[in-house]
Amino acid sequence: MDKSKHQFEKVHTISVVIPVFRGEETLERLVSELIQLTVYGSDRKPSLCIEEIILVHDGGPDRSDELMRKLGLEHPQVRNVWLSRNFGQHAATLAGMASARAEWIVTMDEDGQHDPTFIPTLLEVALNSKSDLVYARSREKEPHSWIRNLASRFTKQRLLPLVLGKKIPYFSSYRLILGEVGRSLAAFATMDVYLDVALSWVVRQVGIADVVFRPEGRAKSGYSARSLSRHLLRLILTAGTRPLRIASVVGVGTFFLGLILSTVIAIRKVLFGFEVVGWASLFSLVLVIGGLILFVLGVIAEYIGLLVRSATGQPLYVIVNDRNLGPLSKG
Repeated sequence: MDKSKHQFEKVHTISVVIPVFRGEETLERLVSELIQLTVYGSDRKPSLCIEEIILVHDGGPDRSDELMRKLGLEHPQVRNVWLSRNFGQHAATLAGMASARAEWIVTMDEDGQHDPTFIPTLLEVALNSKSDLVYARSREKEPHSWIRNLASRFTKQRLLPLVLGKKIPYFSSYRLILGEVGRSLAAFATMDVYLDVALSWVVRQVGIADVVFRPEGRAKSGYSARSLSRHLLRLILTAGTRPLRIASVVGVGTFFLGLILSTVIAIRKVLFGFEVVGWASLFSLVLVIGGLILFVLGVIAEYIGLLVRSATGQPLYVIVNDRNLGPLSKG
């Protein structure tokens, strides 16, 4: 029997982790789609079973908690995880990964943009390429504003390889992760970690699966410009000390540039009687250099803050019981 065909005969178990912040409008439909994907098999695709759907409540402002309780009662595959407060998408995802039990872990957003029918495609890519981690990549332009799409492309294709020092072909929140890798990562991840950067530390092979992303199932996106900026800052800081080295190189380059310009001006003054003028340009140069110094100091301050939060034991997340069932319940 062909070896590749034999590996597809095995039924692979999958835990789906969904961080929930504002899922009141979209979560029920997404869970129903996942329930329909209990077992999948064909001559070309591996068979899989959605063993559990882990919904991680991240302290959102809507009535997602009520919907999660309802789904948990209706579907035995649904497991609810409750966080003590809002810790952010990456921390909530890691909390769900720590609670997962299956061979593979799929992470996806609550907004319905990620189509569950492509989970077999992710698994097929992982098995064929022997990848610990597979990202879903949109075949077409993602259904966001052009500004967000441009910023996303710049971050994924230019900024991340620069700060990490190695090429990551693509990353998104729609991922398939080997279960043992995901659970181990969730056990040692620290405060303010950027999940995809942390994954790059531990995985051996990264695969890419081309899929179709759907429009979000709600009128307003759950990501504001402020939250996306925080994601970007966390990405840079958790990438290691490479941003500081880049800042040092820029500082050294600025010093030598100033030295060369000063030498040119001195030579022209001595040999050709060149009159040294230009207070406006000098003042502008001081502003540029001063701004660069303040920027580097700001980056260093962020690193120090990250170290202080880790040293004081600030947790990445805290899992609690459902508040409707504990001491805070009305019953």
